[in-house]
Amino acid sequence: MPIGRTHAVSLLGLRGAIVEIEADISANLPAFVLIGLPDAALGEAKDRVRAAATNSGCPLSHHKITVNLSPAALPKHGSGFDLGIALAILAADGAVSAESIDRVVHLGELGLDGRLRPIAGILPAVVAAKAAGFATVMVPTGNADEAALVPGVRVVGAASLLDAVIWHGGVFDPVPVDPILRGTDAPVEEPDAELADVIGNDDAIEAMLVAAAGGHHVFLLGPPGAGKTMLAARLPGLLPPLDAAAAIEVSSLRSLAGMPVGRSLPTRPPLESPHHTATAAALIGGGSGLIRPGAAARASHGVLFLDEAPEFPGSVLDALRQPLESGVISIHRANAVAHFPGTFQLVMAANPCACGQYGARDSECTCTPMARRRYLGRISGPLLDRIDIQLRVQRITSAQVRLADEAPRVTTEAARERVLTARGAASARLAETPWTLNSHVPGTWLRNPRMRLAPATTASIDRALERGGITMRGYDRVLRLGWTLADLDGATLPDADHIGRALYLRKAMHS
Repeated sequence: MPIGRTHAVSLLGLRGAIVEIEADISANLPAFVLIGLPDAALGEAKDRVRAAATNSGCPLSHHKITVNLSPAALPKHGSGFDLGIALAILAADGAVSAESIDRVVHLGELGLDGRLRPIAGILPAVVAAKAAGFATVMVPTGNADEAALVPGVRVVGAASLLDAVIWHGGVFDPVPVDPILRGTDAPVEEPDAELADVIGNDDAIEAMLVAAAGGHHVFLLGPPGAGKTMLAARLPGLLPPLDAAAAIEVSSLRSLAGMPVGRSLPTRPPLESPHHTATAAALIGGGSGLIRPGAAARASHGVLFLDEAPEFPGSVLDALRQPLESGVISIHRANAVAHFPGTFQLVMAANPCACGQYGARDSECTCTPMARRRYLGRISGPLLDRIDIQLRVQRITSAQVRLADEAPRVTTEAARERVLTARGAASARLAETPWTLNSHVPGTWLRNPRMRLAPATTASIDRALERGGITMRGYDRVLRLGWTLADLDGATLPDADHIGRALYLRKAMHS
């Protein structure tokens, strides 16, 4: 008998590898052998496929069936290979067209009744299939809308194995079935939180504009009720809308995490806000079998907000140090390394002490100096050194409320326009470099003879470096902030005022 051959996708991180599924039927004692490094969930496909085929009215051969997943050395995870395995076996038995299934990538899990169940990670799998040159992908009906988000690929939704067999030329009578749909609703984009709702704390509002314009990370320190969460929630609205590539990546990460994906690509940058009880795997990613992205990866092209940052375990916070530097999240396993994007903006918020009242104008702190140092000491120095903007925020007074009601406020739309203009200026300046944002530019480039600022301009940070007030990494980050402030002001070069304001944004928490 001929060998049935089709294709599926094995995901490792966001990258997908094409897996060739080969099926052979030989005249030996009845058996079903699955080879090619399947995990436990995939190894159980033998029973799912046989029961699904029998209950669909197209039973498998009773001879020995051998299914090979190639490349054999690549670990395969999950149940998304079921549909491809079943069709390869039926093609080897002559029940469907071998030429037809060889041209299509098949993804989907089979239920025992033959219906196809939606699976996680459809979107990155379809992206991988398109990159490998395939023009047609067959998926469960419940995943069809998600798969259709990838342009240039023909998506065939199948409710059952029998539907797939008939589509590939199998001579069977169709049997209508109720397709299995995803149980969760698609996300609905709500209106952006309005920046004009924030009253007082003009320095903090300006800091969020600087963060959005340059892609800088932010640490907000202040008592409860100072507006730290309110400010962080408005940062995504200040960022530019997602372009097509970023929207595909954001949706792919949601898909891989098993979260619902909408019928259209998102335009708003994501906001992830994990609870302080989150583990390192929940924040960075992990899991047995299929490696899933954590909150930091899902926040790529958007904002990762860590409220009550000192309450997070120190090891969990320090897991962010490498992604903050490289923009890539790497999860190592014994036989593979999964990579996820880590291009998020980090916003951390913290109370100044355990009781939260230290430094508040209207309350008295009950913590000892040692307890205050120990509380903030839960955030390591190397992590804080990677945060460009470190700002102290205060509760507003009734007098400030009255003044704010009378004064004009900056709206989200107006602030976003300023951010877009500043980013355009930075992009034009960095056009011949690998970077697009000021926060990505290395200090060596900012300090080279062509870009170096005059000594009179950098006098304030030169003194701070000499006195040990900032590290060399902090010096470079102040320079980046200075360039962002200049872009927001429409200046071609930072002046001494820009560098002084940048140093204030960097050191205001300690003042």
